[in-house]
Amino acid sequence: MTTPDERLGQVTELPEGVRLRFRRSWPDPIDDVWAALTEPDRMVRWIGTYEGERRVGGSGTFTMTHEDSPIGEPMRIVECEAPRRLVVDWDTEEGWRVELDLTAQDGQTVLLFTQLFPPGTEITDYVLGWHWYLDKFDAEVGDRPAPGDWDGFLAATGPAYGRAPQA
Repeated sequence: MTTPDERLGQVTELPEGVRLRFRRSWPDPIDDVWAALTEPDRMVRWIGTYEGERRVGGSGTFTMTHEDSPIGEPMRIVECEAPRRLVVDWDTEEGWRVELDLTAQDGQTVLLFTQLFPPGTEITDYVLGWHWYLDKFDAEVGDRPAPGDWDGFLAATGPAYGRAPQA
């Protein structure tokens, strides 16, 4: 388990865009962390559902079921090297690509989550959203309590990203 400051997403301005990166780690084996990322019965507990082809080049519909208004969105699997790397493209207005890399380091399984946004994108809401989902993932992998509701999470975590609690 990492300390709260280490759990924060890192935002970097690059010539090609704005990179968001999270690093999380667990003492669990890499295969277990991979299973939590990819197996339907575990995915639904922390993020949502994927209906479609489960292979490189495969496409389907991904629904983030913990949103206020879950909407299925087209998704394509770009890379899959079990249990080390998964890259997916979301067919959103922004054209999202999310990279998930797992490594074993010093008795820990480390997840490196990376997403690149177009230059100039204001990503604070995305950073907060992914932080919340990765806390839910941490609860699934580490069998720890999940984060509370969004408002409580935002009040507790928002200031670390420059977002004042809402009155």
